Amino acid sequence: MTGRSLTVTAPAKINLYLGVHDERDGRGYHKVDSVMAAVDLCDRVTVEPADTLSVETVPAADVPMQKNTAYRAAVAMGDRYGREPRVHIGIEKHIPLCAGLGGPSTDAAATIAALAELWGIERTDPALDDVARGIGADVPFFLHASPSFYVGGGDVLAREYPALPKLPVALVKPRDARVSTVEAYKTFDADPVPTGDLASLQHALERGDTPGLVENISNNLAPVAKAIEPRIASVLAWLHARAGVLAADVCGSGACSFAICEDEAAAERIAADARERRAWWSCATKLVAHTCHVE
Repeated sequence: MTGRSLTVTAPAKINLYLGVHDERDGRGYHKVDSVMAAVDLCDRVTVEPADTLSVETVPAADVPMQKNTAYRAAVAMGDRYGREPRVHIGIEKHIPLCAGLGGPSTDAAATIAALAELWGIERTDPALDDVARGIGADVPFFLHASPSFYVGGGDVLAREYPALPKLPVALVKPRDARVSTVEAYKTFDADPVPTGDLASLQHALERGDTPGLVENISNNLAPVAKAIEPRIASVLAWLHARAGVLAADVCGSGACSFAICEDEAAAERIAADARERRAWWSCATKLVAHTCHVE
């Protein structure tokens, strides 16, 4: 490894489609169909040479360093490529946790991307996906294009789509709301929810049909998230009633919701109203074609 350091932009994601099935794969994971798109709300991950592997987050994390996904990703990269990951990983956090936005997953992918760059490994190496998949279902997405369709446990790339327009997005979440993915799946198992219309969404993506895309956004974990955290239902109802909102749904298993907006002014107005009038966490952003990339 060279003596240089790298900084990687690590974006959040939203699910344009999430379809969880009650059947399981050979690993015991739920079968999941997921169409994800990156948004321009980003953590910044800096990887630099050090004597030993360490991770530091700003703000500081309340979990042991060894449980951080970036730490686990570095260890897994070392195991896969027979290298010692002697690096310090600094993570400047902007993506809220337990929100369904993929914060820990994108940090892990950024670490994989940085070490691949520093170790001279091509980003097209399939082993990188294997490493990513071992960390979490959403991690492989952040190594590829946006939007993309994933199958299996939501971790196997099936299709990359043409880049979408930079559609404005408002993200809104009650500040202390958290939804555990484990609890969401357990609740789903008790009362499974039918999946949405995947084929129509895919056709819209293939044609670059923004109205068709907006019409077919779907997430069958949304009812589960609202049952676990009722304030999500309040946020969604509020978003649907805002002027300029084309579509709104839950991000992954929650607790954040997103609204696709007709223009940037609408997204900024909604985010400001959510913060100032409702005291919710919010962010005005937009869809982007890139996932984790070296600055």
